[in-house]
Amino acid sequence: MSVNPGAAEHPHRQIAAQLRERIRRGDWAPGERLPSIPAIAEMYGVAKQTVQRTVDQLRVEGLLITKPGSGTYVRGTKRRLNRLARGRYGAHRGYHADLAARYRQQLHEVGRAPAPPEVADAFGVRDGTELLVRRHVVRTEEVPVEVGASWFRVEDASGTSLERREAFGRPLYQEAEEEIGRRYASATDTISARQPSREEAEILQIRPDTPVLHLLHVAYDEQHKPIEVAQATWPGPMTTLTEEYKIPAPHPDPDPDPGLALG
Repeated sequence: MSVNPGAAEHPHRQIAAQLRERIRRGDWAPGERLPSIPAIAEMYGVAKQTVQRTVDQLRVEGLLITKPGSGTYVRGTKRRLNRLARGRYGAHRGYHADLAARYRQQLHEVGRAPAPPEVADAFGVRDGTELLVRRHVVRTEEVPVEVGASWFRVEDASGTSLERREAFGRPLYQEAEEEIGRRYASATDTISARQPSREEAEILQIRPDTPVLHLLHVAYDEQHKPIEVAQATWPGPMTTLTEEYKIPAPHPDPDPDPGLALG
């Protein structure tokens, strides 16, 4: 392991490239602790500040996570999100068994709160309107990979099980359909990239300058009236969104130029 002082690439980037390659080939497994910053600095013959810049870069990329007082660890593999929020409904409107096995959702708050602007806009109400919110964190291998919330109108959810701080033995939308008495008929997903809030960065264990992907999911009934507005935020470097679809075959034109007469 060495750094080329004559290279155009800065030393911390050279070290990052080598550590990245070692992580990818499995020299350090997910959850395994890396050598200390002084130890890595000694390996490469550079200052500790140079290695700190390397670690900071790989943390932003999502490859490493630092636990205060413990050290720096390999964060693990990326979370793949298939077909955006459609996976919550599934082919038969239910949980995906493979996702349930890999990801654990923990409900940590249920109550009334003022609607943030994007949620208020989706419901067509004023900013700050009181709504019912159910907040959760999703973890895999004890690493937080999602912070999210589901919002409902108070008049829809009041007096229902949606107000109780408890997990249900079925998907939330199925509980909402039965309790509210309206069927989920369509939905829209809007994905954006932004910087995390302080709370999001703390929960997701990422640096404040690490970009996140943010989903706004709006579910409508058959009259196109919003039932639920859901938010989900993921560490950008650790998240890939996959959309799989068929490409329709071209249909031959039986008469490509109807104005042309052949005699």
